[in-house]
Amino acid sequence: MPVKMLLIVACLALVPAAATAQEQNLKATVDSTVALHAQAQRQQDDWATERAELANRYRNLDASLAFLTAKQTGTSQRLAALKARSAELERSIAESARLQAGLADTLLVVMGRLEAAVAADLPFLAQERGARLTALKQELVRPEVAGAEKLRRLLEALVIEAEYGGSIEVYQEAITVDGEAIHADLLRVGRVSVFWRTADGKRVGEFDRASRSWVELPGKYNRNIAVAMEMAARMRPIQIIDLPLGRIQP
Repeated sequence: MPVKMLLIVACLALVPAAATAQEQNLKATVDSTVALHAQAQRQQDDWATERAELANRYRNLDASLAFLTAKQTGTSQRLAALKARSAELERSIAESARLQAGLADTLLVVMGRLEAAVAADLPFLAQERGARLTALKQELVRPEVAGAEKLRRLLEALVIEAEYGGSIEVYQEAITVDGEAIHADLLRVGRVSVFWRTADGKRVGEFDRASRSWVELPGKYNRNIAVAMEMAARMRPIQIIDLPLGRIQP
């Protein structure tokens, strides 16, 4: 076979081998590119997933921050209100303590005036009134008793004493007339006067404010005083009668 023909045959034999190598290189390049693309896609998918998770966490944290901020604002407002209320309570307590001290002094002053008024008043229901004043005075100095209760008790005693001025009553009591002890019926006419009469009705008298003593009245007043006692005891209808008032001043 000629040499030229051999060369052509050899070249033809080499053409498939070169083509196969090129195809392999191309396939390797394509495979590498596809692998890189797949890896990039996986990375992109992972990043998208992570980004979505981070965005969701951010939204949750942002919502939590807004909630905590609102809660802190509400708590601050409540704390400010509580501080203001606490300051007001402290002021009220201090004012209450000041008023309590002032009230205690005032009650004792009024109590002293009440005792003086009773001592200078007509001598009726001495035991009852004295016991009331003694109990009240003891109550006013007890530290465990609230000021409001002390005031209530004092006002109650003042009302009772004031009501004596608009009432009449008949009762029995031992009195002393010119050094003589007499168990007599007594007629109290408000706070105007107190009259007395012996059990047999033969002697009558009154309490003389000026001399602060029991005195005897003339017999002409026997009937009127007896009638007044019967009216006070509701044993006869009310009618107008004359009664002596005695001396107001010595």
